[in-house]
Amino acid sequence: MKMIFAEYLLLSSLVLGVQLFLHQTQRIQFVEVGDTAKIHCSSTENLEGESNMFWYLRREGEKPTCIKHCLDDQNVSKFACKHETHSLTLEINNVQKTESGIYYCAYRYSSYLIFGNGSTLIVGDSYTKSSWVMLLVPFPHGSQVTGTANLACVIHGVSSPVHVSWSVSGELQEHGLTHSLKAKDGSLTLINHISIPMDTWTSGKNFTCEIKFNSSGNSVKKSTRYPAAHPSGCASQTVRYAVAMFLGVLLVSLSLAWSHCCSNPGSTAYAQLEFDSRNRNQSTEQRPVKGKRGKS
Repeated sequence: MKMIFAEYLLLSSLVLGVQLFLHQTQRIQFVEVGDTAKIHCSSTENLEGESNMFWYLRREGEKPTCIKHCLDDQNVSKFACKHETHSLTLEINNVQKTESGIYYCAYRYSSYLIFGNGSTLIVGDSYTKSSWVMLLVPFPHGSQVTGTANLACVIHGVSSPVHVSWSVSGELQEHGLTHSLKAKDGSLTLINHISIPMDTWTSGKNFTCEIKFNSSGNSVKKSTRYPAAHPSGCASQTVRYAVAMFLGVLLVSLSLAWSHCCSNPGSTAYAQLEFDSRNRNQSTEQRPVKGKRGKS
């Protein structure tokens, strides 16, 4: 949904022939519960009249909703608009975990809205007792070096969004596309994936998914490379098939729940993915807290 919404924002400006673009440089911001969050938005043209300025919030698994019309003087103790010639800032006082999400600035041009590219706000610690991280990689395909390979990080049981980044042999790559699924208890399961050329995947480089749950704690890292190591022997084969069956059930459940609750025409189906069992020994996995918890 995030990618489709961003493409719509850009397309709307191009269709209108408008030279005004809104840009939000803060891709992600961590704040503690009770603090004041400040989300900035800059413009290529003059921003005139607070009656034309808005802020939208998209929480994980939900549609964007307007939370602030800058002309509105109601609830200013919670949300405040700070307007300058080429910029707009939203201040959120006494911020709470429920206010985590992606914030978009918007400007009304004629009868249309032009949106910024979005800033992710993470309030407090997203980690819970049921949180775990799994890295999914493609099955090896022999000498095949054409097409693309999909790698995915599954982040289960978090209370709010997390920051996910990918690196290839230490070099930071794209942040990936995230799909989310909300459970009945309100917890989230996030699937963040990247698509890479098959020859890059088979090059032997290290691929690392790093998840950051809060501003000051340790991150969780999962790493792999092609070809993925597989255990040998009858007992190991049993373990391998058990893991494969578990993942099959998990992915089918997620796919069915996603299509039923949060269907997205831009979503990607994950088939032929397996768990890289080497992650248990090769990756650094610590709970991202402030020294109050042990290893996960």
